[in-house]
Formats: sequence, C-alpha cells, structure tokens
Amino acid sequence: MAILTDITLYPIKSCAGIALREATLTRAGLMTEQIYDREWMVVDAAGRFLSQREHPRMALITPRLKANTLELRAPGMLRLEIELGLPDPELAPTLAVQVWDDTLKAYDCDAVTAAWFSNAIGVPCRLVRFHPHARRLASRKWTGAVDAPTLFSDGYPVLLAGAASLDDLNDRLLRAGRAAIPMNRFRPNLVLADLAAFEEDYVESFAFGAMALKPVKPCSRCSIPANDQASGVPGPDPLDILQSYRGKPELDGAICFGMNCIVVDGADERIRVGQEIGVELAF
Repeated sequence: MAILTDITLYPIKSCAGIALREATLTRAGLMTEQIYDREWMVVDAAGRFLSQREHPRMALITPRLKANTLELRAPGMLRLEIELGLPDPELAPTLAVQVWDDTLKAYDCDAVTAAWFSNAIGVPCRLVRFHPHARRLASRKWTGAVDAPTLFSDGYPVLLAGAASLDDLNDRLLRAGRAAIPMNRFRPNLVLADLAAFEEDYVESFAFGAMALKPVKPCSRCSIPANDQASGVPGPDPLDILQSYRGKPELDGAICFGMNCIVVDGADERIRVGQEIGVELAF
C-alpha cells in the first residue's frame, strides 16, 4: 500500500496551486466544488497559452476558492475575484485557443481580468476558461484504447509523483553541494509516500477506492522545475542532476520525473490525504 500525502489542484494553468485535504478524482482530472484542474488558462493575443517556461512570475498568481468566486492575488496588486458560475454558452464571448497542437474553443474572460493578468505577468494577455462544448483528449499513442479527457493541462488529466523520488533527487543535489528543492517545483496533482524511489514508473495501476488510475507516460521535464514557486525567480536547474540518471529511452532520452496518469476504471472517486492506495506493479 502507498499513502496519499498531497493533493494539489491548479485552477489556472501555470499559476500557483491549491493544496486540498480531499477532492474528487474524475476522468478529466481533479475537481473540487465543481472546479476542475487547469480549467482556466492565460493566453496571448493569438490565443496561445502562456506558461512559467517564459513567464516564471506566473507562479506568484495565487488562487483561493471562496463561496462563489475564485480569488486571485499577486504581489503589489489588488485582489481579483472571478465568478465561479459558468457563463451562458449562447451569450458569452469565446476565443479559439491553442494548447500545444490542440486548438479549441474557450470562454473569454472580461477586459478587467485581462488587464489584471497583463499587469501581474508583465505582457499583454487574457484569461480564458474551458468551454463545456470543447473536447480535448490525451494522446492515444500513450492511452491505447482509452479516450482520456483533459482540460488545459499539458496533455494528461493527472500528474503523480512519489515522495521517495524527490528524496532521491535531493540526496543527489545535497551531495553535489546544492540546496534541496520542494515537490512543488514539479507541480504534481498527487504525491504518494511508501513507494520506492521512482517506483511509480513501474506501476500498472493505483487503486483509489473503486477507481483505477493508470500511469501511461513518464513526464518529460522542461525548465519549470528551476523556478522557485515562492519567489517566481528561476534558480539552479535540477535537470542537470536528473539527466545523469533519468533519461527515458522511450522518449528519445527526455529527462523525466513523475508519471502522467489516466482513469481506466471507475469514475468520480472521492480521495483524501492520508488514505491508503493500492499498488499493482506492471511486472
């Protein structure tokens, strides 16, 4: 058995997350209070998504769920509150937006919200929200016969990492005279304890109650783990340590940490920090 130690929902792609004690695990990812992981996204004038890769200060945009609004804070700025209720799909303005190779329809949030984000990030941009009529699926190359819906994530509905994997990396960083880093550098949705280091790579499925969560693709890493999520400032990149032992041949040598997962059995399971998770190895 593994133990679920952390649940983090990221309402806005590439902005700060919300640590939860419990949430609903759906086929499209984490959900709480009817709000889904990566339900919102920041885009440029052409509708292309912005991320911490180019704009590390996005880490400082901090969301908080309130009764009827998503409250946003950023250093030196007044709070912004966004209504949680979905707009009228027949009346609300929409944009064509792009997430990697996918183009889809999204709700366009208002000009006040666009101005707030433009000031917070330092470039002209807008906030958009996933449209209920839009459909986006994870790559069938990795999900096989399963249609796995996702919203504005990089590609998969759930990212999972093992606590021992970070311990292993931090041991190597310390031996190299570097500082240890927190798990939030890798921005997983779920963190599990009581696995061996990188054992998540070799799991056939995790049992969350009646739901089976299947790791399907190692998560290849970009520059974001170099960003200090508390300051929004890039620092030493842990990828130079990871590259010595975490290149994946099935991804042409890409440096990987964590596993992208999909739901293959069951749906809408309530999960909570501290619960035991069944582990079925793939061999």
